[in-house]
Amino acid sequence: MTSQPYPPQTQDQTGMPSVQAPLEQEKTNRSLLKFILLGCITFGIYNIVVLTESTNALNRIASKHDGKKTVHYCLMFFLFGWMSFGVAWFIWYHTISNRIGDELQRRGLDRMLSASDYWLWNILGSIIIVGPFIYMYKFLKAMNALCEDYNMKG
Repeated sequence: MTSQPYPPQTQDQTGMPSVQAPLEQEKTNRSLLKFILLGCITFGIYNIVVLTESTNALNRIASKHDGKKTVHYCLMFFLFGWMSFGVAWFIWYHTISNRIGDELQRRGLDRMLSASDYWLWNILGSIIIVGPFIYMYKFLKAMNALCEDYNMKG
């Protein structure tokens, strides 16, 4: 009796191996309005949870392709950010924005987020007050698109 270590691969109509969706689905319901309102109601705890979930999702989705791992947001928020007098936050947002954009591009989606969005909207855009909100909208929208694609294609 021979056992197969892997189930036989199925092929789609083009003859390519079909890709199965992952068993654990990533959240795709991030929104700016919810981020702002629940962040105010919970005194910022909801924002920490959303950014932590985004970091974990990005690591699950992209690490097997790019070999990188983004620092956990709680570790960044509670330890590194304060120890570095805020410099680590700049580096973290720069890095995660580029990594999300790279993964979107690798998957054939529009690159809707990059480090330049962080520097232009979140940092320079704070002069016009709405810049950080525009950056967070782009961040959440890019994460939703990335997770949606991951949920369909794996």
